[in-house]
Amino acid sequence: MDNFPELLQSLSKRVIKLRESILTEEATKTSVVMPFFQLLGYDVFNPEEFLPEYIADVGIKKGEKVDYAIMQDGNPIILIEAKSIQEPLTKHDSQLFRYFGTTDAKFAILTNGIVYKFYTDLEQQNKMDTAPFFEFNLFDLRDNQVSELYKFRKDNFSVQSILNTASELKYTKEIKQYLASQWENPSEEFMVMILNNVYSGKKTKQVIEKFQGLIKGSLKQFVNDLLNDKLKAALANTNAEQVIVPESTIEVAAAIEQDSPEIETTPEEIEGYVTVRFLLKGIVTADRVGYRDNLSYFNILLDNSIRKWICRLGLNGNNKWLQFNDDEKTTVNIESINDIEKYQSKIIEVTKKFA
Repeated sequence: MDNFPELLQSLSKRVIKLRESILTEEATKTSVVMPFFQLLGYDVFNPEEFLPEYIADVGIKKGEKVDYAIMQDGNPIILIEAKSIQEPLTKHDSQLFRYFGTTDAKFAILTNGIVYKFYTDLEQQNKMDTAPFFEFNLFDLRDNQVSELYKFRKDNFSVQSILNTASELKYTKEIKQYLASQWENPSEEFMVMILNNVYSGKKTKQVIEKFQGLIKGSLKQFVNDLLNDKLKAALANTNAEQVIVPESTIEVAAAIEQDSPEIETTPEEIEGYVTVRFLLKGIVTADRVGYRDNLSYFNILLDNSIRKWICRLGLNGNNKWLQFNDDEKTTVNIESINDIEKYQSKIIEVTKKFA
């Protein structure tokens, strides 16, 4: 994927910095949207390839314009509707829906420069689906999303290749959203489905209410157990059998539940935290080593003080890195979490500054 992931991360950092000063739709287009499609390899200043204000007549309305159309052999292949970076996207889907049916384009993208929603016609041919088959947030890039996005690059674009995975992407997304909603607030139907397999009695409203808290707690405990098993396996690989992996929801569930919807602490980041904590055994007590997640990196710190950060982990892209809080802010590339062990002396050196 050459340096595509790194370029996306650079654009993400730039947009985070400029976001508050981008106040209009036009500013969003020139400052964010066009640079994004440049990263995909399109010449945004060539109207034969990237055509602004593409005319898409809708019924009796003539001269209706889509913000951009990516062209191929004189025909539109992707329609793009851009809104202000300060504006949510939900109320604009119907507008793009109308445009889609009047052209030969197979894909449509709705964006405000941060969130990008990709649509096609999986449900009914030549009629844009109401739900996107792929969606990503520029401030929260995931490796699997970068891989899917790579398919939309000019030099890699294939309608059939994208369509082959579009259905799977769409329904995977919808299943995850459903499970997330049940995680927070299990519906009666969901609880009955579970009770049908574990409770032989009649599922009255009173019984369902009685089991509601138990089901919700069991879901959290199940995921925590899976995460703990992963961490224990990782620790076993570093001969750290004596380190106690936290069992409490307070420490472990941080990998699942975050206050900010834009930040997701991954099992890999938690594994990195546990590794550093193990490497500092005998230097400081384990309860003094904590972490704080950010959009662009994962902080490991001492005494829950951001001023005492020991090191930072960058694990969200293909280019993984480790940075130390020394005078030079030394940064090294790593292949995996296991590489952190190579820098134990450096981690101890930095920690002793604050211990």
